[in-house]
Amino acid sequence: MSRQKILLINDMAGYGKVATAAMLPVLSYMGHPTFNLPTALVSNTLDYGKFEILDTTDYIAATLPVWKELGFSFDAISTGFIASGRQARLVAAYCKDQAQRGTLIFVDPIMADAGKLYNGMGPSTITSMKEMLSVADLAFPNYTEACYLTSTPYCKEGVSSDKAMWLIDELRKEGSKSVLITSITVDGQTSVAGYSHKDDEHFLLPYDEIPVSFPGTGDIFSAVCIGNLLNGDTLKSSARKAMDAVYRLIDRNKDTTDRNRGIAIERCLNLI
Repeated sequence: MSRQKILLINDMAGYGKVATAAMLPVLSYMGHPTFNLPTALVSNTLDYGKFEILDTTDYIAATLPVWKELGFSFDAISTGFIASGRQARLVAAYCKDQAQRGTLIFVDPIMADAGKLYNGMGPSTITSMKEMLSVADLAFPNYTEACYLTSTPYCKEGVSSDKAMWLIDELRKEGSKSVLITSITVDGQTSVAGYSHKDDEHFLLPYDEIPVSFPGTGDIFSAVCIGNLLNGDTLKSSARKAMDAVYRLIDRNKDTTDRNRGIAIERCLNLI
């Protein structure tokens, strides 16, 4: 197993296993030295309805020059929640510079689900996420986020396979080389739709849903997918392994009383 250093640029929740708190244990367990640069400190998962967010843009702006002076570098960078337009420009510029040195850039444009933006997100968030897509080797929006990023109406009933592939190609026009759209209903079947630029291949991966919802499952999907990609798997294979892992994790935790906290991932790493 290769050991590739990965930097997580994402928020950190004080209460709940989402974003960095969900991804870091997974990638570490999969054998990759994992580091983090918080984009925001969040009091708790947004699912509780009330929360406090501390934007860490000034901290990022002060940290990156220190890292440059110390010569820190990473084999891959994964970005998630972006707190502001200024932060997006700062992070995108850093990712672009690192990409020129051979670093892989993974972008999860965290901002929406089920047809609507998350609490606290607005039009500026969409603009910021488009900025991030411009530097991505791989982007993995869910279906709602794909609609916002392409100014496409959200269809609760789902889309045809042709429309799913069209959405992928529109996202590629924003700059991402490869794309995975998660939680998209295609021809009546919940699926992950993808395009791998390495294989020049569009694909659909259908799956069965467990009818419970946890925050952070998208973060876990991203982490497992990235971990497998860094271990040499193809995008299609990595996505399928991530889907299967998330299914097992949800199944194991489906009877949890307070699902707003997310999945207690450290207790379930053997399911990855």
